[in-house]
Amino acid sequence: MSGKSVATPDFYTYEWDPIAGAEVDGRFVDLRWSDGAELRAVDFWLRENAVGAGGVDLATREGLFDPAELCDDIAIAALEVGPDGELRITWAPDGVEAVYHPGWLRHVADGQHLATSWIPRPVPWTAATMPELPTHDGSKVLDDDAVFAGWLNDMLRHGVSRLRGCPTDADFNSALAGRIGAVRDTNFGAHWDVKADVAMAGDASTNSTANTNRRLGPHTDLPTRETPPGFQFLRCIANEAGGGFSTMADGAAVVDALCAEHPEHYEALTTLRWVFFNRGPGIDHRWSGPLIDLGVDGSPLTLRAFYPVRGFPDMAAEDMPRAYAAMSCFSRLADSDRFKLASPFLPGDLVGFDNRRILHGRDAFESGGHRHLRGMYIDHDEVRSAARVVNRRLGQTHSTPNS
Repeated sequence: MSGKSVATPDFYTYEWDPIAGAEVDGRFVDLRWSDGAELRAVDFWLRENAVGAGGVDLATREGLFDPAELCDDIAIAALEVGPDGELRITWAPDGVEAVYHPGWLRHVADGQHLATSWIPRPVPWTAATMPELPTHDGSKVLDDDAVFAGWLNDMLRHGVSRLRGCPTDADFNSALAGRIGAVRDTNFGAHWDVKADVAMAGDASTNSTANTNRRLGPHTDLPTRETPPGFQFLRCIANEAGGGFSTMADGAAVVDALCAEHPEHYEALTTLRWVFFNRGPGIDHRWSGPLIDLGVDGSPLTLRAFYPVRGFPDMAAEDMPRAYAAMSCFSRLADSDRFKLASPFLPGDLVGFDNRRILHGRDAFESGGHRHLRGMYIDHDEVRSAARVVNRRLGQTHSTPNS
């Protein structure tokens, strides 16, 4: 096998980056490149990533090694850097020779294999630092990779990004989901409508406060779920009503401000739990958790902030007064001009936003008229996957903190 025909454990194409040196150090192989980059790889990881040599299946590029099969008999019998800079290892006890692509190994050395790779880092914002929603051409998003990538990257970076000029037909949401990934179904359906009309105020037939003409304060959707939907997409099909501007505030920035300026409230909102409860006929979704769920080990921030479905305090009685005080402070911050952006929903607008981070709402309507939004949820995993694929296709690595 010539060096440059080496298969990798995935379906991507890597630039050939020859290894300059390789040494065995106990259970590890120390690799180095001519520019000073280094990788310390444990032997079992190299063995289970041997493509076509019993480690990774050549057809599926999925691992074949059952961890129960890993034992002390598996060891490096011989190691060398091949003539084209590839890594070659002969494995004991079976004598299998495995060849490793140096560009694939280099992408691990550079950290491009991590969950944070190929997508931009989140950047908190306020109304001063981001006075307008990032906006992209909705008429091109289905066919133009650069527009699609720009829109997705802004959603991941800022938590929110708008498309303007989308079709207003019923099928566009499904077509857009086809470019991103699976739609998250809920009791509202895979695709759902938000229809507000003055005549609907107080109408008992509606299944959501959003389907009325009342003001909606800053909130996140479905905190009643163990894992609330990741991203929400709202497209305006018609809007004849006066007022009713859509509002957005970056919950990440609000949380940062709360921590810095009101540490006692921050402590209360990150530790004291509430029961969130859907009261709809035929459903009984409930979850108990703090309003600010910080997650663990780098998992996404989740804000549980929707007062229509916040049912009961799940805490000691003596903590209830400070829990309410903290929640009130948080809501006032999110609804202040310091953090909140307000903008009209024009027919053809579609706003995608991180439902666990961005606090969205709506001003009250000022005059009669019909307003029809079409919505769907798609989880974080699908949006990030779509962004990684298109960014790699366009060669955008997003490797710097400010990307």
